[in-house]
Amino acid sequence: MVKNNAEVTATHWIDQHAAALSEWTSEIWHRGETAWREYESAAWYVQRLRAEGFEVEEGSGGMPTAFAACWTHGRGGPVIATYAEYDAVPGNCQAAGTEKQPRSGLNEHAGGHTDPHSALGTSALGGLLATKAAMQAHDIPGTLKFFGEPAEKVRGSKPIHAAKGFYDGLDAMISFHPCYMLPLCNTVNWDTHCGAAYAMVYRFVCDAPETWLKRADGTPIPQAHSAVRAPGANDALFYMYNASKALRDSMLPHMGGWSISEAILTAGQATADNLPARIAEIQYIIRVPTVELAEQATLILDRNAASRLAHCRVERIWVSKSRPGLANYVMADLVYDKLAAVGAPKWGEKAKAIAREIQSNLGLQPMAEPFLLDCETLIAPQEAERILRRDLPPSQVNYTSDDYTDMCWHTPTARLYIARPMLNGPAGFAYPDWVLNALGGIPETIDPMVICASKTIAHSMLEILQNAEARAAAMKEFEERTGGGVGGTKWIPPLADYEAPIGLRWPEYVTTVRGREWWIPTAGY
Repeated sequence: MVKNNAEVTATHWIDQHAAALSEWTSEIWHRGETAWREYESAAWYVQRLRAEGFEVEEGSGGMPTAFAACWTHGRGGPVIATYAEYDAVPGNCQAAGTEKQPRSGLNEHAGGHTDPHSALGTSALGGLLATKAAMQAHDIPGTLKFFGEPAEKVRGSKPIHAAKGFYDGLDAMISFHPCYMLPLCNTVNWDTHCGAAYAMVYRFVCDAPETWLKRADGTPIPQAHSAVRAPGANDALFYMYNASKALRDSMLPHMGGWSISEAILTAGQATADNLPARIAEIQYIIRVPTVELAEQATLILDRNAASRLAHCRVERIWVSKSRPGLANYVMADLVYDKLAAVGAPKWGEKAKAIAREIQSNLGLQPMAEPFLLDCETLIAPQEAERILRRDLPPSQVNYTSDDYTDMCWHTPTARLYIARPMLNGPAGFAYPDWVLNALGGIPETIDPMVICASKTIAHSMLEILQNAEARAAAMKEFEERTGGGVGGTKWIPPLADYEAPIGLRWPEYVTTVRGREWWIPTAGY
């Protein structure tokens, strides 16, 4: 059959370009750029896609490190999409080696890939380009779209892309992510997709500290060294921080797998004078199953931020409003069938030797089979669902968080998970975080995942392009679940009624007279 020949062509393309895919993955991994500041990584993708013949819109949706790429072959045909993420995580800088140490020239506070999104993006790119090669070789009509999605760690870009219409008119979407929890490993999501997420920054500003107390008669200097000082922005931030910690149990029900995390973005000005901090910012991210629960938590956070005790005003800046995910059995079955045909990733002796060296460096007895058995084992979506649901209440529809969920409301979407390299260990032993981060940057250990994911994505996209019956069935299910498709009675519209928060003081690399460095100075300064 033609489609089998097309899949053979795609497989051959990936095998032929395995070395390039490995190099690309390492290149993005070593950049380690964090949310809203992935300038070099985004530019790399734009250049690569244009070299491959794609039309690319840079800065899509008003986001400088986002892009939207498109390529069409022939006339008509379906429109299929996938995407890259490439943001790293601050405080996770790790070398691609077998011991804990930061990448050369940086400190441990710099960005590093944890999931790793570096391999997520190049896996999707490999699948995309292999699909393109097969479409050309076998004259398969259709359009491929590829989105550059920055700031996933704060659920940043996809709600904005969705609200601005970038996902409109798609026939299908393939979402890929390296395995980040069991049993979602070498499988596809079935019913329980990721939940909603809200993220925001509260900014406290002390505009007029001199008006905290009435100036003493005859005192010409409002902020004299002996005067009582206004509490200021840092105090306001910590009032909110402490109040929100204390009230978390009253924000959400004691069930449902929710979390609220915070991070301080700015903390006033460094000063030894008798002046209060004039500005301070704290970010919250709320991960919950439903939009209703996100709204409930936001209401309490707003109340906590509204305190005037510190003589400050407060601003709320939205970072994300992300919808919960939507299942599609037809898409899940289709993609899992392709994964089963490709087979789970396999790790060779070179990768095992590296894993054993890590074990030895941690004082463990090296294992003959150092990788988890799950890494090389497929699990059917229905079985993964059964295991996942064991600890969840029956009423809970969604669990954990990722903003691919916004795509689910615009087109039938499959969520694919392939095993990243994960190590086996003695009972009760937990590997430190740097181990997973390092394994994501070592070619011998991360490449098997990239190759497996690329082939599965390519075969899935080719099936969707050529199988009108499957497309129709997936769309019919999408319309049933949304009550009529986009705009239907059960459809949740985009929530992003804000612009990308690119002007906040997000962690980033800076260039000084000392060269390129992370914004937190190296030890010794």
